[in-house]
Amino acid sequence: MTSWTRSEMLVVAGARALAGTRVCFVGVGLPNLAVTLAQRTVAPELELVYESGVYGSRPSRQPLSIGDPCLVTGSGAVTPMPELFQYYLQGGLVDVGFLGAAQLDRHGNVNTTVIGNDYGNPTVRLPGSGGACDIALNAGEVLLLMRQSRRSFVERVDFITTPGRIDDPSRKGLTRVVTDLGEYRFDGNELVLTSLHPGVDVDEVHEATGWPLRVADDLTHTEPPREEELSLLRDELDPGRVYLK
Repeated sequence: MTSWTRSEMLVVAGARALAGTRVCFVGVGLPNLAVTLAQRTVAPELELVYESGVYGSRPSRQPLSIGDPCLVTGSGAVTPMPELFQYYLQGGLVDVGFLGAAQLDRHGNVNTTVIGNDYGNPTVRLPGSGGACDIALNAGEVLLLMRQSRRSFVERVDFITTPGRIDDPSRKGLTRVVTDLGEYRFDGNELVLTSLHPGVDVDEVHEATGWPLRVADDLTHTEPPREEELSLLRDELDPGRVYLK
């Protein structure tokens, strides 16, 4: 396989970021596709936790929602949601939280609530926080997976669903961002581009960012997707191209 899509590169990079991880709290969508790829490649012992109360899942297919029965497949426990959040998440048993977002700013503030400045009459009403805010403030690390454009990488989010590091760089919260263009980490309270994906240059990343983006002095380049990773995505995990379109 000599070619791939940017969506495939996004999911592959997200999966690789979980290498060595033991327990991951994840939602549905692109993050779930990445974690199930990680289970089959870099993190075979990865235990998945879902906010509906499932621990240790190995989903038989990509779930349609957080309440999809397939999430129980292979699980070690199914518990009430309060117990999951109080004993597992707040108890410090989750190594990585894996989230998605509609908007993100330079300080790591995340919006999954509304697009538009009028909360009561927004341009778009989004699903809201779910468990995202709790995950971001209690997991050991927090990864964010999203497609990048000026609509998603914004100067100021329309609503802060999950707080970033604008007032406290030491606060627990978002630690790493993976997009279809590159990868980012924090320097203090601001995101910095640390790696470019194949076929992407810095100018393109700047064009897709709504603020003056900082670039690491030791900027690296992401390894292209391997044949095994692409085969798993195309033939087993998302053959219908629901997420990889």
